[in-house]
Amino acid sequence: MKFDTPAGINPIDQLKVIGKPTDRIEGPRKTSGLAPYAYERHDVAPNAAYGYVVGSAIAKGRIASIDLAQAKAAPGVITIVTADNAGPLGKGKNNTAKLLAGPEVEHYHQAVALVVAESFEQARAAAALVHVDYVRAKGAYDLAQAKPGATPPKDGKPDTAVGDFAGAFANAPVQLDATYHTPDHSHAMMEPHATIAAWDGDKVTLWTSNQMIAWSKGEVAKTLGIPKEKVRLDSPYVGGGFGGKLFVRADAILAALGAKAAKRPVKVALQRPLIANNTTHRPATIQRIRLGCARDGRITAIGHESWSGDLPGGGPETAVQQTRLMYAGANRMTAMRLAVLDLPEGNAMRAPGEAPGLMALEIAMDEMAEKLAIDPVQFRIINDTQVDPEKPERRYSKRQLNECLRLGAERFGWSKRNPRPGSVRDGHWLVGMGVGAGFRNNLLMKSAARVRLGANGVVTVETDMTDIGTGSYTILAQTAAEMMGLPLDRIAVTLGDSDMPAAAGSGGQWGANNSTAGVYAACMKLREMVAQKLGFNSADAVFEDGKVRSGNRSAPLGEAAKAGEIVAEDAIEYGDLDKQYQQSTFAGHFVEAAVHAFTGEIRVRRMLAVCAAGRILNPKSARSQVIGAMTMGVGAALMEELAVDKRFGFFVNHDLAGYEVPVHADIPHQDVIFLDEVDPMSSPMKAKGVGELGLCGVGAAVANAVYNATGVRVRDYPITLDKFLERLPAVA
Repeated sequence: MKFDTPAGINPIDQLKVIGKPTDRIEGPRKTSGLAPYAYERHDVAPNAAYGYVVGSAIAKGRIASIDLAQAKAAPGVITIVTADNAGPLGKGKNNTAKLLAGPEVEHYHQAVALVVAESFEQARAAAALVHVDYVRAKGAYDLAQAKPGATPPKDGKPDTAVGDFAGAFANAPVQLDATYHTPDHSHAMMEPHATIAAWDGDKVTLWTSNQMIAWSKGEVAKTLGIPKEKVRLDSPYVGGGFGGKLFVRADAILAALGAKAAKRPVKVALQRPLIANNTTHRPATIQRIRLGCARDGRITAIGHESWSGDLPGGGPETAVQQTRLMYAGANRMTAMRLAVLDLPEGNAMRAPGEAPGLMALEIAMDEMAEKLAIDPVQFRIINDTQVDPEKPERRYSKRQLNECLRLGAERFGWSKRNPRPGSVRDGHWLVGMGVGAGFRNNLLMKSAARVRLGANGVVTVETDMTDIGTGSYTILAQTAAEMMGLPLDRIAVTLGDSDMPAAAGSGGQWGANNSTAGVYAACMKLREMVAQKLGFNSADAVFEDGKVRSGNRSAPLGEAAKAGEIVAEDAIEYGDLDKQYQQSTFAGHFVEAAVHAFTGEIRVRRMLAVCAAGRILNPKSARSQVIGAMTMGVGAALMEELAVDKRFGFFVNHDLAGYEVPVHADIPHQDVIFLDEVDPMSSPMKAKGVGELGLCGVGAAVANAVYNATGVRVRDYPITLDKFLERLPAVA
């Protein structure tokens, strides 16, 4: 199905199932332990051996020699895989570094060997007996030090310019020129990267934990040097990813190599202390923002420059993306620079670009509002735009940022905020409020599905779409139920198998809108086939209450399949509506924070997100997505940081004990409001994404609340005691 004109009235608009708060259909399986995650697939590989990964002890250099004698002689060892015996390996286009090192080492904890044994404990014990001699090379591990040599990235559009930024900024009566720092972040998802691999002749099956099945099938094939049709991935349940499982990682490739060498299934889970350095992370940034304003608050010049680092051949953290689109301003510039660093690979993490970019931009907006003596909410409203500021002829398909901010301010009690920092106390606590605007683009991707109608009237949805905790199972079931006029309990959903039609996958908050649109397309085809089977006119056939009606005739839906199952398959493919119109999602984030006047302890007291993100398909799971993202925003603001050892080139706090994330006690009650919005330019579902929007702008809202509470401005995340404690006494 080609979607190239705005969506009109269609069966989804009935809203009998879509748009209703709905419990997860797979929830009982997850809460009862019956949902099989990758490492637990005893049903498919009951005799799996265990693989344990040995990571490099240096960040850059080469392997001089590996002594495997003691490890091979250890109890239970079946085989050991290294680059010396793995055979020629390719590299997926989405992998910056090789997934198995040798002889060159590109980053710390890059896999150098896989020990396969009869039990996990035996594999782990033998891995400790693998002796590797390295020749260490000099590496670059400090972004600030590498910044002067950073260059424009090769891909994309690193620099943009409209009007005369330099002149407008120089002549602006009110100016801001500030630099902000965001650190490296780890995905720290609950389920580690894990895979069970088994070969059947020359075909390999990977039961794995992966967000993007179709992408990864091709990447596995390319890495192993085998045809794509010889690879199958199966990932029905994923215990969190946040972008860390978008691409194939070492667990999948090493499990496949281990299984081939052992001649039996092998299971590999990356041990938690390995994940931060072995896989990917959100790269640190240094961002300079310049704002020039007229005294009435209108932005006349806006400039945003960002520096980040990655391995040779890697890409930048695109922290300037939102600044190109977010606020009006006739004279504007953005620039990205990429330094070569020998730290582990930088790549996508929830809301790449916008998440760290807004952590800087939305503090800068607050700082400028204060200089102008204009309320921070009003300052953002003054600088709203309904067009792409770089291409004014290109309108937004739907932009309700101002509505988010106004409603949020009203519901949060923003009018009670004291604009003078450090002036509100509650006992020993200094109390403040902060706001941050949220922005995340709506991305359109082809997505396919297959639907089957059985004689029992049950419709089964099949697609390689994944559910990473986001609720994909349920919204796909809701879509099929709405389209076919059935209750949810008459819909079955099977996900994550690469033998099924390729969906958009889970990432970039594109999954919900695109994958449901793919099911919509398949169901439209099924509706036509059913109507024809029943002898009805498909144009006026009505599907409801398990029946099909046309004129004065009616028949049970299942009757159409009594001679045999009816199967329909289709995909949603997009025209150029996303080029004609800028498609984005918006939020207003409001935070109240308290800072202890003597100890500097920060407590977030209240949070509110007001979101404009198209039709909300399932408000219950959408709310869960947003409050989870808000929690991640608190972590980014107050505690999350991969600490870099700048001597030896690795992340020091590479486990869940040292990499701090928010826990229940850190998070107060969170309110979420969704504006009543549909976007007919987006898809037949008229929906957009929401899972990353909930993060965008939260960190800055926390930072702005801390400033309002204390009068101490911190531009270097996370906001930890060492960065402001000594400045508190004068305030307190």
